[in-house]
Amino acid sequence: MTPTCIIVEDEPLARSLLENYIQKVPYLNLIQSFSDPLKALEYLRENSVDILFSDIQMPEITGITLLKVLQKKPLIILTTAYSEYALEGYELDVLDYLLKPITFERFLKSVEKATLRLNSTNAKTDQKNIPEIVIGNPNADAVQPFIFVKDGTKLVKIKLCDIIYIEGLKDYVSIHTSTQKVVSLQTLKALELQLPEKQFIRIHNSYIVALEWIEAIQREKIQIGKVFLPISDTYRKAFKNFIERN
Repeated sequence: MTPTCIIVEDEPLARSLLENYIQKVPYLNLIQSFSDPLKALEYLRENSVDILFSDIQMPEITGITLLKVLQKKPLIILTTAYSEYALEGYELDVLDYLLKPITFERFLKSVEKATLRLNSTNAKTDQKNIPEIVIGNPNADAVQPFIFVKDGTKLVKIKLCDIIYIEGLKDYVSIHTSTQKVVSLQTLKALELQLPEKQFIRIHNSYIVALEWIEAIQREKIQIGKVFLPISDTYRKAFKNFIERN
């Protein structure tokens, strides 16, 4: 399903730029653009959209005020020329913050983040929707044979038995397998929720490992071939229990 979005921006040139950027992205559907935030608020009270691109400094009410009064919030991407609003925006659970002048590359990264969030949410509420990570076996009681993860503009099939370990890199994950390394725009936490608990274990804020590939365990690290990965204090007890169960 193509994500829907609206723009709330009182500056004509900035609004036109966002419209142009959205038109370049084939998997976005622009429903409407508003120059008046009050009209946008009226629209959002009666209609739902997936993504809201909103300026902050506008007449009548600010974008921050708009977010505060919205009862049903879409994913919010703020656009502004003033970086001092970033902290308040993130406190309101804003997905991203685009500082003007906005480049298309930065805009696209923000959109990717939004679609990942939407796909993850849809996967939990509707198994018929195709998530960003597609589990190869819908039977929860069976061993899951593979997943699909997004790599750029394509979905890559990865057999779970081939995954050695997964490294978190801020908004990305690097999936190390026996045959390749796949980098995907998503968080380590989001991917962790999709993996079978009996096959994979989190050992660090930055690492998930596959039980099958662990060769040796030391006090503060594990060995997989020539690679040594740290076990953090946060996950040490859970890792120990995991090993004892298996």
